[in-house]
Amino acid sequence: MRIRPLALATSLALASLIVPPAFAAGSPSASARAVISEGDSIRIGFEKIRLANGLEVILAEDHRLPLVTFDLWIHAGPRNETAGLTGFAHLFEHLMFAGTRHIPRGQADRILDTAGVSDSNGSTDFDRTNYFFTLPSNQLELGMWIKSDMLGYMIDQVDGTALANQQDVVRNERRQNVENRPYGIVEEALYNELYPAGHPYHAMVMGTHADIQNAKLADVKRFARTFYRPNNATLVLVGDFKPAEAKKLLDKYFAPLKAGEAVPAVVVPPVRITAEKRITVTDHVELPKVYMGWVTSPVFKPGDAELGVASQILAGGKSSRLYKSLVYDRQIAQSVNASQYPLSLGSTFSIEATARPGHSAEELEKAIDEELTKLATTPPDADELARARTTIKTQMLSGLEKGIGIAEQLNYYNQHAGDPGYLPQDLAKLDAITPADIQREVASQLRRDARVVVYGLPGEQKLAPEVPTPPAPTGAKAAERESLNADVAWRKSQPKAGAARPLSLPAATTVKLANGLTLIHVPNPGVPLVSAELKLASGANANTTPGLASFTAAMLQEGTKTRSAPQIADDAAALGATLATSAAAESSSAQITALKDKFPQALALLADAVRNPAFADEEITRSKKARSAALAQQRENAQATAAVVARAALFGEDHPLGQGELGDEAAIEATSKASLLAYWQANYRPDNAALIVSGSLSLAEAKALAERNFGDWKGEGTAHTAKLPPAKPTAARIVIVDKPGAPQTALRVVRSAPKAGVSDEAALEVMNAAMGGLFTSRINTVLREEKGYTYGVYSRYQLGREFGTFTSLGGVRTDVTGAALKDLFHEVDGMRAKPLPAAELAKARNAELLSLPGKFDTNAAIVSSFAQGWSLGLGTDYVTSLPKRLAAVDAAAAFKAAKKYADSNALTVIAVGDRAKIAPQLDALGRAPIEVRGPDGKLLK
Repeated sequence: MRIRPLALATSLALASLIVPPAFAAGSPSASARAVISEGDSIRIGFEKIRLANGLEVILAEDHRLPLVTFDLWIHAGPRNETAGLTGFAHLFEHLMFAGTRHIPRGQADRILDTAGVSDSNGSTDFDRTNYFFTLPSNQLELGMWIKSDMLGYMIDQVDGTALANQQDVVRNERRQNVENRPYGIVEEALYNELYPAGHPYHAMVMGTHADIQNAKLADVKRFARTFYRPNNATLVLVGDFKPAEAKKLLDKYFAPLKAGEAVPAVVVPPVRITAEKRITVTDHVELPKVYMGWVTSPVFKPGDAELGVASQILAGGKSSRLYKSLVYDRQIAQSVNASQYPLSLGSTFSIEATARPGHSAEELEKAIDEELTKLATTPPDADELARARTTIKTQMLSGLEKGIGIAEQLNYYNQHAGDPGYLPQDLAKLDAITPADIQREVASQLRRDARVVVYGLPGEQKLAPEVPTPPAPTGAKAAERESLNADVAWRKSQPKAGAARPLSLPAATTVKLANGLTLIHVPNPGVPLVSAELKLASGANANTTPGLASFTAAMLQEGTKTRSAPQIADDAAALGATLATSAAAESSSAQITALKDKFPQALALLADAVRNPAFADEEITRSKKARSAALAQQRENAQATAAVVARAALFGEDHPLGQGELGDEAAIEATSKASLLAYWQANYRPDNAALIVSGSLSLAEAKALAERNFGDWKGEGTAHTAKLPPAKPTAARIVIVDKPGAPQTALRVVRSAPKAGVSDEAALEVMNAAMGGLFTSRINTVLREEKGYTYGVYSRYQLGREFGTFTSLGGVRTDVTGAALKDLFHEVDGMRAKPLPAAELAKARNAELLSLPGKFDTNAAIVSSFAQGWSLGLGTDYVTSLPKRLAAVDAAAAFKAAKKYADSNALTVIAVGDRAKIAPQLDALGRAPIEVRGPDGKLLK
């Protein structure tokens, strides 16, 4: 997968065009939806066709938003790799973005950004590889051109230089997501033991450094000839298009591509584990962890669905058995999860549990085995099964809010069930599962003699011998190129955009309740779901001790005056609802999503949690242990550590915003019922809150529910009104956090930034898109695509109500830490050296504006955007004014923003890595003074 930038939003995670189409406020059209809800029945409307060359195409109209999603599945993954080439399918995925015969390397992403792409990426799974993006619907032909050229003409362009670059990138991805991720190598060991050497699933998707580096250009060509052919691919289109027009374009762009030979069948003996396997893996972690794994029924085979429900019952959230037993009652685990991972050659059922400090992997294993034995001998009760079933259904339907979610579901069913329209049957199968079915499959498949147990323990990280990175080739040779399809001159011309459909941005209606609570309603007909968020205009900025806002928010789920913590979890699960509470720098939130018919009860549950917290002493004690363990987990994670240290560097250790979200050990231990109650009374008040609701709900219904649940809410005590004290940033320009033996350096490069609502906010957004916000930005292009130093480095400006910050972050190879920073500084200063060229300005501006509809394609996204805007005091018209403000940004405005806000001399570097290896590189940058801090942000002598 190609990493995409974090939301670089200044205030809203929204995006931007050169000359905007007609914009109008209003709710999306309800006509021609892909997801069709008829009573209790849910299905996806589609048409499936097959071209003469074997390409399958699935068309699903959905005219709610002027968007069209392209989702191309290649029916090949690690299951199709040959011995000695583990990770090759994933490496090939990266190469698919390296250019085609008619689209030079790097240009496709730039063209897509200019067109307003969203949800653009690719990913490799064991059984398939996918390539997807969403475009404005007037760019239907552009999408056809790019996708067809990737499939038919990518091999024409790939050479030794492109291969070497992407080998570097993929190896950086492995370092970041496996070796520098806590327990990454432990999870990898589970698969190494579950599946024997030579099995396609043995090495996981990522493969090994040796195999990635050993891949040759001949292997790339062979893989393309065999698997990347129309007869081994399926293209799904979802969105605002006319099927007749789409079929004409399919005939033009895809029909001429030649079919390949029949794809070789994958013949692998079924995996049979007949005796328990046990191994121990040490890693740079603080807490022991247990992984258990079984090879179970293949996808959609008998037992697969039953084990999916079993995983929900065992560890599918706070209402699950293992959570209640290990985390809540015994308090021996920090977290526990279970999943059934459906695969064609044998699925993987896994359970993982992380110990609390002072507890062992042996304790966890014994406790897990007790719950497995219970479920294998006694069926779950009807209520427990109903909770699991409802939660799974809601999760499935939530995935169908977005175009890419619909497309992925159609592709998934098409490949594994042989029917894109399998959703009703899948739901019916879920409804038909009985408690006895669950017991039977757990007893027969999750046996001790059929499993692998891996202990992940603190200790030395033992990696395979280092594989050198050879020098990159200096140029391509003519003999390196070959073609699978005949060239045609018209493919060299980029298609022109069609007429843009007027865009209807979500229009919000604001109502003020008598008690001061603001209600913001945004209608969004479609999937029968509703999302709500209660937003408080207080967060860490109102802390009297470090971490208090976060502690208070977490306690809202740990019991009310009428519900215990387990009852809250059970009630949410019974509704299929997702209740989340959290605190940020300047706000706190309680969020919930549920099916429309269950939303009234779900909102009542949220209201009870927010308005009636018990702050029981025993729950506070339990939560203190959980938060102390979370601090240990935070220290294990390099990027999480960098974020904490960045706060201290930007604001000062004693500033309310200079601490990590969790605070520190002393603050956790000092937290009491009185301090939690005081924070809650000062900040959780109707005159400090807004309720934002979006979904299949009318304004009248939303208002009635708001009055019922919050109308009699009154603030208690004295409201918090204090402003933030001035920041006391460090004078250091480089801060090192030592992580001995780290395979990668986690970087955060930070500075202060303006507050939200400044007049040049739109110009700043566009400037940053060009500098570091986009995948095609200057920073990422140089550090990833040209140098191969990283899996991805991005930047963002986050403008708050009382403060603003700039952050550039990513992981880089240890040996190039200094070189990567030097390049980053060069690109930052390059923004202020001269105005953006016209083409680059157009790309950055269009990328922000034209992708705007994709930022409002789910209820949760709509709610989050309006909630954030309200908490920043920007008003609901901030959303509808975005197109006009962004479209007005010209080269002069972007250059002025760069001169004002982009300066490498103002940046402070936080580098979390092996100090012995990176300190000399950082010294050589000449950016004194340099500090050394601990993972808690405290200055070390």
